Amino acid sequence: MVLYPCKPLTNLYALHCTRFLLSSFHSPFPQHISLLDMPKFLKPGKVVVVTSGRYAGRKAVIVQNTDESSKERPYGHALIAGVKKYPKKVTRGMTRQTIARRSQVGVFLRVVNHKHFLPTRYNVDLSKELRGKIDVSDSSKKSQSRRLVKKLFQARYNSGSNAWLFQRLRF
Repeated sequence: MVLYPCKPLTNLYALHCTRFLLSSFHSPFPQHISLLDMPKFLKPGKVVVVTSGRYAGRKAVIVQNTDESSKERPYGHALIAGVKKYPKKVTRGMTRQTIARRSQVGVFLRVVNHKHFLPTRYNVDLSKELRGKIDVSDSSKKSQSRRLVKKLFQARYNSGSNAWLFQRLRF
């Protein structure tokens, strides 16, 4: 297929050329794999980075994942619990009260579209503590769930486990 410089290149013509080239291209990968056959890697406990919205750039953990769409949310989504306010730096010369105040972890609970977060390679095992206890259907249950997640995240931070989750993402 030769393109001559005198021939006007329209979008329709470019689309036809692209289809022709793609149809003649033989991929070594099977073409019959659908999204349903893909392995599920967005499991509870996977650490993600929120990429859009109010909490963009914050780290979070998947609590519940839903690949199928529902009536109120016609897209794949996940309930995530994240770090809204990261703990500040602590030095040796600070008093106990200052250290306690600067070591506070602020948390958020949010239902997010799969397109709006980026999964990482890290996992945090929160499934045992949070299984069946998180409910965001109304505001009172959501605030109670948020208090539970805050207590859990604060205990993790104080013990020193999952340190990467509680450090700001530098960008």
